[in-house]
Amino acid sequence: MIKENDQQPGATPVTGGVEETGAVQPDAAGDQAESSAKGDLAVQLEEARKTAEAYKDQLLRKAAEFENYKRRTEAEYLSLMKSAGEGVLASLLPVVEDLSRSLKAAADGTVNESFVKGVELIYQKLIKVLDQQGLRPFDSLGKPFDVHFHDALLQVPREDVPPGTVIEEVERGYMLHDRVLRHAKVVVSTSANGAGSPGDAGSNETPEA
Repeated sequence: MIKENDQQPGATPVTGGVEETGAVQPDAAGDQAESSAKGDLAVQLEEARKTAEAYKDQLLRKAAEFENYKRRTEAEYLSLMKSAGEGVLASLLPVVEDLSRSLKAAADGTVNESFVKGVELIYQKLIKVLDQQGLRPFDSLGKPFDVHFHDALLQVPREDVPPGTVIEEVERGYMLHDRVLRHAKVVVSTSANGAGSPGDAGSNETPEA
């Protein structure tokens, strides 16, 4: 009788019931997992980089828009400040002219001299205040008629001056900073045949004060 543990002569020893040729090596599995993790990390890093670039571009655009808004607001504020007192200054012009006419009327000596000096002092102070606010008169007499600065009340034929020349200033014109607050009311020359009407002129140059 042959025992179970006895081996037949020439038989191949049996080491187990499972073949080891197809088994996965532990080192290979670890390499695959590490490679997969690196791939995922690279994808996440690229996505983060793209997101950062998008935020940077958006921030630069917002900064440029804010700078433009700031400049526009400052310009509007300066313009508003320049024209804020326009109505008040315009209402003061008749007062200035009344004082000026009073001084001219007093020049004939019919008014007390001390009164004249007092009125003149008030007039000079008022003119100084208006000048500090950017209000100044401009000269028109002898200048070419310009629709941007003058209103023609009358046309008179003249041969001693070129047609379209201001020969009389009925009411002075005033500038507020770089804008016309009130046009000058003037009388304009024409030639004997009526040429050189006021509507023909139109310079954009600011008249001298």
